Amino acid sequence: MHVGDIFTDRAGLPDLPDLPDRRLLDTSLVHRREGGHRLPALVWDAGPGWRMLSSGVLGGGLGSRSYVVNAQVPGGYRRTDPRDHLAEIARAAGLRGHGVGLMTAADVTNAAFAADGGVEAVATVGIGRPTWAAAPSDLDEARLGHARAAGGTESIRPGTINIIVAVPVPLSDAALVNALSTATEAKVQAVMEAGFACTGTASDAICLAVRSETGTEPPASFGGPRSRWGARIARAVHAAVRTGALRDARRTTTARGL
Repeated sequence: MHVGDIFTDRAGLPDLPDLPDRRLLDTSLVHRREGGHRLPALVWDAGPGWRMLSSGVLGGGLGSRSYVVNAQVPGGYRRTDPRDHLAEIARAAGLRGHGVGLMTAADVTNAAFAADGGVEAVATVGIGRPTWAAAPSDLDEARLGHARAAGGTESIRPGTINIIVAVPVPLSDAALVNALSTATEAKVQAVMEAGFACTGTASDAICLAVRSETGTEPPASFGGPRSRWGARIARAVHAAVRTGALRDARRTTTARGL
């Protein structure tokens, strides 16, 4: 199965107003036809001058990256080549160079945006399967793989929280790792405040983008929750994820007719 027509109208997200604080994450939506579905992807065509640390299946790890694509897929997604699939979506959307690709069954048109002191964050939130990070071993990856092979439903509806963060200054490698931990802590705080008894979902992913070093200023050395940039990252991620989680809770309540 290949990506069909891409609608590259680059429409802005209806719920992401053109706020004065929104200077870095100039995200847009593209749509594609695939397997009988019309599916959106959230795209940030960042351009040069960025280092990104990501857990994404495409472009994961640490390196220079020029774009991020957060692609929505059907809830019963079963392709075994997600890296190639994301690269295909990125090419079809006109993205070039090395980038990061994330995937979710959550509705990316409901992305939530927040900013704090120059840091910007956007989150797509679906918590259909709330998960504690430390859980009994019968819920581990091997068991889920067995369920998939047996035609079970363990992996059919994976709620996912995908987070993209942009920081307007360079961070050292150590500060980047620290900041990623800070962002994850903020995510957990947000979902719990929104009423979910979990640390997230089993398929959550994140991309933390910082400016590349130019030699004109030293990179920030710290990314913890009480450092200058870590605190801003925490507040932006917390606000975006909390907004998205509350929306997800309302959708769940409405779907159940409560």
